[in-house]
Amino acid sequence: MNKLIISLALLAAAVSTPAAPRPNIVIILADDLGYGDLGCYGHAKFKTPNLDRLAAEGARLTQFNCAAAFCAPTRATLMTGRYPFRCGMTQNPTPDAGPDADALHLPEDEVTLPQLLKQAGYATGMVGKWHLGHAKPEWLPTRRGFDEYLGIPYSNDMRPVQVLEGTQRVEYPVVQATLTQRYTARALDLVERSHKQSRPFFLYFAQMLVHKPLAVAEEHYKQSGAGLYGDAMRELDWSVGELLAKLKALGIEEQTLVLFTSDNGPWFGGSTGGLRGMKGSTYEGGYRVPCLARWPGKIPAGHVSGQPAVMMDLFSTVLKAAQVEPPSGLVLDGKDIMPLFCSDAMSPHAVIFGVRGPQLATARDGRWKLHVLAPQDPFLKRGQSGERWVDPRGPDGVTILAPCEQYQPSDHPGVRTGDAPAPMQLFDLQADPAEQHDVAAQHPDLVARLKQAFDAMNAQPRPHPEQSTARDKSKQKTAH
Repeated sequence: MNKLIISLALLAAAVSTPAAPRPNIVIILADDLGYGDLGCYGHAKFKTPNLDRLAAEGARLTQFNCAAAFCAPTRATLMTGRYPFRCGMTQNPTPDAGPDADALHLPEDEVTLPQLLKQAGYATGMVGKWHLGHAKPEWLPTRRGFDEYLGIPYSNDMRPVQVLEGTQRVEYPVVQATLTQRYTARALDLVERSHKQSRPFFLYFAQMLVHKPLAVAEEHYKQSGAGLYGDAMRELDWSVGELLAKLKALGIEEQTLVLFTSDNGPWFGGSTGGLRGMKGSTYEGGYRVPCLARWPGKIPAGHVSGQPAVMMDLFSTVLKAAQVEPPSGLVLDGKDIMPLFCSDAMSPHAVIFGVRGPQLATARDGRWKLHVLAPQDPFLKRGQSGERWVDPRGPDGVTILAPCEQYQPSDHPGVRTGDAPAPMQLFDLQADPAEQHDVAAQHPDLVARLKQAFDAMNAQPRPHPEQSTARDKSKQKTAH
């Protein structure tokens, strides 16, 4: 009888105990921010106290990778949890590179993170750079799961540089110096409105900074002591600080998971933290980026993990934290990496892969990286003639409004030395993080193991062949 009473009591408690409230989710995605650009990742001159505090109060990953070394494919992986070849986004949609590039977009049948969160009751808002299709209203954020959107729908150097509210143009040309301030104000307003409505919210804040052309507000211009890039880092850090302060003022820090990362490695003027290559490169300088996570009471302060992870993991991690089921019938490449943020857990990936356009290019585990395709650093030779490079997408005072003192190829952000590129090179990222010395000949067993994993992934079906022709035609024009 006593056992029956206890069982009934436990059952009643289980029925009456409400599910834990869904946390708020904030993803801050910097643009072209290098692995070495933050103080907490070792930069000696760029001052980033708010981002450093985010790391000190949460977790920092030191082996976090993008699947692609440039904008749109990475953003697609974040929104879908799938490698670029799988989610149909292997090149950049670009309005000024011809009709094929203009028509590129995330396929309509791909399920996005905001769609899933919105179905679960979240208020969903986006501020900043979309870059997953712009030529038709149905390709823009408000048709892909976001309740509202304010931002430039592609890079801030792609003409016409215009700000959209939802699907409507509200500014052209764009005063880029004040844009980060206006983006930040909108993000704070979205957080406050959602909080007043007692709804969990998902804020995707895709920052303009530090993509070229660099432009900052007057109060940050020439204030960092580290050039225009340092000024841009100062304003980016200010923006993050404003958002963290808003969460604190509203008393919702412990109910909010904040994630910060970058879409790929840096452009000229930034820092890879001693890695080879830069944005667009299949060396580590192109793929590896910072990743910070804070969730007080859930993620221990000051935790650091050196386990490999990849951008798609944030998709799966957010869904798990939000208690939202992943989409059924789809192959997801992302894994829940909350254990990496909270403990000494091992990576959920035996191997992670890097892509170059529509092709797989690399395979790596925790220590070894195999370049199946010859490594690429497409911007390495730019400006080597000694002449000043003229950026065709630089500020012109008419269609692109930004300071003229932009960075040159001489300000290359990564290591430029090492063995000449060749197919099937193997690098020991533990002993040789700058990928200087090919050791494939000494480790044929490792080469064979990583190549086998590469071939298995490469054999996976491409579910969106209808976009292949357009991507192939436009790929030379949309690489940045």
